[in-house]
Formats: sequence, structure tokens, C-alpha cells
Amino acid sequence: MTGLAHADATALLSDPGESSTIYARGFYGTLGAEGLALDRYESVYLAESGRVELADDRGRSVAWPALFRRALKADTGFGVRYVVYRDLRQRGYVVRASPLPVSFAVLPRGGVLHKTPSKFWVGAETERAPFDLARTLDLADRAQGAKKSLLLALVDEESDLTYYRVRRPTPSGSQDPKPLPTPAVAWLARDRVTMFDPVGLDALGKAGAYGSRIGARLELSLIEAEALRASGQIEVRDARSGRIVTGERLCTRARRLEAGFDVRLVAYRALRGRGLVVKTGFKYGAHFRAYPRDPEHAHARYLVQAVGAEHTAPWPEVAGAIRVAQGVRKEFLFAAVLPDGTVRFLSLERVRP
Repeated sequence: MTGLAHADATALLSDPGESSTIYARGFYGTLGAEGLALDRYESVYLAESGRVELADDRGRSVAWPALFRRALKADTGFGVRYVVYRDLRQRGYVVRASPLPVSFAVLPRGGVLHKTPSKFWVGAETERAPFDLARTLDLADRAQGAKKSLLLALVDEESDLTYYRVRRPTPSGSQDPKPLPTPAVAWLARDRVTMFDPVGLDALGKAGAYGSRIGARLELSLIEAEALRASGQIEVRDARSGRIVTGERLCTRARRLEAGFDVRLVAYRALRGRGLVVKTGFKYGAHFRAYPRDPEHAHARYLVQAVGAEHTAPWPEVAGAIRVAQGVRKEFLFAAVLPDGTVRFLSLERVRP
């Protein structure tokens, strides 16, 4: 099947029969009075697969490599996005270039163009681009509002592809510990808080809800201690002087010891407020691991990284965190802390579309 190749690698097939055949077998292009108009992804893919032969306006044949170079000249990001387009087409999907803030709209397998709603919004990015949390949250919100699944397709330096499903989850659990009738005393020594009070130890350490029970004492993290102090569950005292430690003093010390303490504290409180048991995620390279119920009878469901809402990071760093989480059968979440104290959650999961 022959057609006219334009300078920007778009093409026009003017023969009615050929146009209808190409359109019907994969819903390529847009049918009009002049024939079948192909965008540059469609024309390059069909030329590469040998389904069309294209010529310039002088009738000279345009080979596939030349057509590909035309596309790169017209759009410097074409090479990355074409890797994704080609892969999705070869997986049997109908793929359309999208005017949305993502690269492609993708129909479910067996879908009919203009009759079947698209299933996926797919963003194509290079691994060298930074992961932008604010932008990704916005895309996830828009996809959720449109009832689409959002996929980010990452193209590495060897043009291998990794797909990530992106969602805006609502993590929740069923843990609702009863408050202590009177505050238990806990003792601050450098970077940890220790409790010996038997009533407080039994109530707060029960089922691993808070801290780590070691013999006849309960070891609390600074984040746990401040959250419990602020809610009236414990009274923190200095281990050397015996004086009461105010929230301001406790947080000042924590900030010196832990960069990002305030952000993590806000995220911790938000997770606790959703009925989750929250423990350190240090052994997994995350800030927290979160359990929907009693940690003695359930595995953690989430690994959580608490960051500011404008957080950016290299994609290889994010990909590594997701890989660790899925390797231990947990869901990786970003907890994005906004300036007003609101926390928005973002889930990323490696998938095969």
C-alpha cells in the first residue's frame, strides 16, 4: 500500500480501498475526504512493519530509516515515545496519540475506536527525566477523574521498557487503640525514648502498636514519642535531669538528628489517623512500613516514603524503591506533605500491560 510522506513524517494514503483496509486492521489514522491521514507514530510503525510504502511529493520512495529521521527532526522526543507506541501496538492494543498531558490513549484489547472508551492513559518518559511528584499527583488525579488507568512507561538507555501503574489510593486499617486514662512517663536519652511504666508498656506496646518491647521496657522512636506526647498519651522527661521535655524541645532535638523530621511526623500522624499501625521502614530503605491490623498477625501492606509535595528524584532511585517493595509483597507509597499539613498518597506499582 502506497502513500504520500510529508516532511514531518506524517503521511496520507489516498487510495480508498487501501485506506479502509489499513484503518480496519488496527484503527490507524483518521479517514477523511482526501484519504487516510496517519500521524508520525502510525506512519513510522506501518512503514517499519512493511504494511505501507511511502513516497515524497516527487514520487521518490521514502525508506523507513529516512522516515524515522524525519520524525526525530520534527519532534526531538519522538524516539522515546515511539518505543512505547511500538511496544503497545505489538501487544495488541489500539493506541492513539493523545492531546492530554500524557503521550497516548490506549483502548482495551478488542476495543473499537469511537465506540470503546480508552482504558489507559500512558505517559512515555526517559529514565533520565526526573520523577516529579507534584506533576505525577496531578496526572493521577486527572486519570482517576476520567476513570482511566494511568501508566508511566519508562524507557531506559538501552530502550528497554518498564511500566508503572500510578494510583491515588486511600490507605486504611482497623487499628484504633484505646487512649490511656493518665499519661505514662517515658524517658528521653539522646535519640530514643524509653518507657518502664507497666500500665503504659502493656497498653502502648500491646500487639506491637507502638515501639519495640524489649524485656520490661518499651523503646519508642522520636516520631512515636512526639505523636504520643501531643495526644496526651505520655509525658516525656529528660533521662538525666528528670525534667519534663516539652514538645518544642523534643522536636528541636529530633530535627537536629533527623533531616525531614517534620514532614515524616505529619505523614506518620496521617497514617495513624487512618487506622494503620506504623513502624520504621529502615530495613527496606523506606521511612515507614504500615500494617492494616495487628502486626503480630499480619504483614505490612505498605512501604511509605514521606516527602514534601514538590519532591523530585532520579527515576532509578524511585524504580529501586518500587522493586524492593514488590520484592517483599508490599505496596510502595509516597506520602506527599503539603504546606497546609494535608497528606496526599501516591501508589506506584511495576506492571505488565
